[in-house]
Amino acid sequence: MINKIYPDAAAALDGLLFDGMQICSGGFGVCGIPERLIDAIQASGVRGLTVASNNAGIDGVGLGKLLLTRQISKMMSSYIGGNREFERQYLSGELEVEFCPQGTLAERCRAGGAGIPAFYTRTGVGTEVAKGKEVRNFKGVDYLMEEGIFADLAIIKAWKADTSGNLIFRKTARNFNEVMATAAKVCVAEVEEIVPVGTLEPDSIHLPGIFVKRLVLGAPYDKVIEFRTTRSKEAA
Repeated sequence: MINKIYPDAAAALDGLLFDGMQICSGGFGVCGIPERLIDAIQASGVRGLTVASNNAGIDGVGLGKLLLTRQISKMMSSYIGGNREFERQYLSGELEVEFCPQGTLAERCRAGGAGIPAFYTRTGVGTEVAKGKEVRNFKGVDYLMEEGIFADLAIIKAWKADTSGNLIFRKTARNFNEVMATAAKVCVAEVEEIVPVGTLEPDSIHLPGIFVKRLVLGAPYDKVIEFRTTRSKEAA
C-alpha cells in the first residue's frame, strides 16, 4: 500500500508548489478551511498564485494570510464579504478577481474534475458575469457558457480519514471541499483524525481515497468563529 501520510503540511506540499500555479482551495469563510496547508504555502514564499475558492476567508485567517503577503495575484470567488484586505486590493487594482456565482463556481470545479471542458447555465445571463463569454440559445432561452476548472493543486480539509485517504467531512465543513478535491492534478488533504483502513463505515465515506494523493494530520485546531456585524450595538 502506498503511504499517503506526511509528517506535516510542508512535507505534504514538497515538490508541488511553483510560482504562477493555480490552486483550488476548499472551505467557506473560516469553515472547513485547510489552514495548515495554507500556512505552509505562505511559509514557502511561492507567488503569483491563482486561487479558486468560494471566498478568501477573513483578514489574517486562512487565504487572507496569502493576500496580506501578496502571494495571490488572482482570486476566482463568489464574494469578497468579510475580508477588508481582499476588498481593498480588488478596488485598488492590485488583485485580479474573477467573480463567479456560487453554484456556478461549484459546478465549474465539478465539471473540471469530471473532464468536462465547459457547460451552459442560465445563471449570469445579461449581467456583468456574462461579459466576454459565449451565449447560446436553447429552445428560446439564453444560456451562458462557463468553462470547467482544473487546477495544479487542490488543498482541502476533512474531519476524519483512514490511511488510504478515504475522507469524511463534518456537517457544513463539507461545503466546497469535496468538489475541489476532484478538480486538480494533485489533492492534498489535512484532517483532524486518521484511523486504520477498514475502520470507516463504507457508506459514510464522502470522498474516496483515489482522489487524495497526500494526507496530513492537522489537529489540534483552534475553532475560529466568523462574526458578522451589520449595525452598531445600542448603548447599554
